[in-house]
Amino acid sequence: MKISRIEHLGIAVQSIADVLPYYTDVLGLEFYKEEVVEDQKVKTAFLRVGEVKIELLEPTSPDSTIQKFLDNGGRGVHHVAFKVEDGVAKALSECDQHGIRLIDKAPRGGADGLKIAFLHPKSTYGILTELCEE
Repeated sequence: MKISRIEHLGIAVQSIADVLPYYTDVLGLEFYKEEVVEDQKVKTAFLRVGEVKIELLEPTSPDSTIQKFLDNGGRGVHHVAFKVEDGVAKALSECDQHGIRLIDKAPRGGADGLKIAFLHPKSTYGILTELCEE
């Protein structure tokens, strides 16, 4: 698998409206997009930091994985997303061959127009890892 860069850092928040001013007004980051991903029960807001993005993740339902993360004391960085140059499907196959536990067996649609798939943190030394392609 060829990883070209960190695509984004996913940060779990209870309310995008509450935290967005910190990122825009204090840190001076460029907010460029907000969207709801219905099947993931999450609202996202994207900010730019050079070539890397910050994705703020707000749960839209009590049974959202983001809400569960927050309820379990999670706060802050939820996942690290890597851009793969040779495609998410190929990267998943390689990870599977190495015994990495896959959350997604095949790529699916994600926020910001990306194809995505997640690797289980029990196989990635505690870091929820997302693989992305444009």
